[in-house]
Amino acid sequence: MLNISQDERERAIAISRKKFQTDYASDMATSEDRGQKIKALAVARNLIKRNRPIDEIIEDTGLTREEVDKLSV
Repeated sequence: MLNISQDERERAIAISRKKFQTDYASDMATSEDRGQKIKALAVARNLIKRNRPIDEIIEDTGLTREEVDKLSV
């Protein structure tokens, strides 16, 4: 039986497959983070409309003060 490390073509395929899997996992994590950020911004906008204190908005959404301040303008 041929070991993958001994066959240059198979080794290239394995490396390519591993890179794809790593890139895919990274892309999915980035998308999830982006979605969570969008949701936090939407919640913050609603809390601002309800005149909630900025400290409460920061605590409830996980956004920074700067991010909340930008929404308040």
